[in-house]
Amino acid sequence: MKKRFWKIEYSITTIVIFAIVLLLTPTSMFITSKEAAYIAKWNETYAKADYAFSAMLAQANSDLVKGLKSAKTEEEKEMYMMELIKPYLRLKEHEYLFRRYTQHYMDGRKVRKHDKYYFENLYTADNGHIVGIKDIPNEDENQSGFIMMFDMNGIIGPNTWGKDIFGLNIYPNMGIKAIGHNWTMDDLKRDCSAQGTGISCSHYYRIGGEFNE
Repeated sequence: MKKRFWKIEYSITTIVIFAIVLLLTPTSMFITSKEAAYIAKWNETYAKADYAFSAMLAQANSDLVKGLKSAKTEEEKEMYMMELIKPYLRLKEHEYLFRRYTQHYMDGRKVRKHDKYYFENLYTADNGHIVGIKDIPNEDENQSGFIMMFDMNGIIGPNTWGKDIFGLNIYPNMGIKAIGHNWTMDDLKRDCSAQGTGISCSHYYRIGGEFNE
């Protein structure tokens, strides 16, 4: 009987101590840990995307690549690009995402329909990511032709650029660069903060940058 009471008292004491530790631990520590995990996933995702586009470049004579180069409209270009990238990232289209998924910038503003970083065509990957792709019309080969976004934990929040959403530019030669790669360090620090959009965190975190309050 005494042994049983001792076990109960020990369990209660352990629970109380654990509760006190939770109360004394700053919430920011958990947030930082979670965001660090998203950043690690982003780096892995970027490496996979880099490999995928290198492999796509080797298909320069394929019908899909030829179709992409000759496509005239944004819709056609996006269709060909998605057909090229789907097998590598294992993407599937889901209509419900368009109705249920909303993105925000790091400063809290909602990503609006006519914003550059608003994506109408969304896909899910086997690893749970939400992926978007968008054609960016340009006449300069040194400018990106597409942008892609990756939400590291899918439809689950915060769905915010720089926290769980990151992106990359795709160039006409099938090369890729994280969004923000051509920004100055001051601009990166300013944007990758609670006062900025967070889109440039995609590059800033890849070069070891830290979040600025």
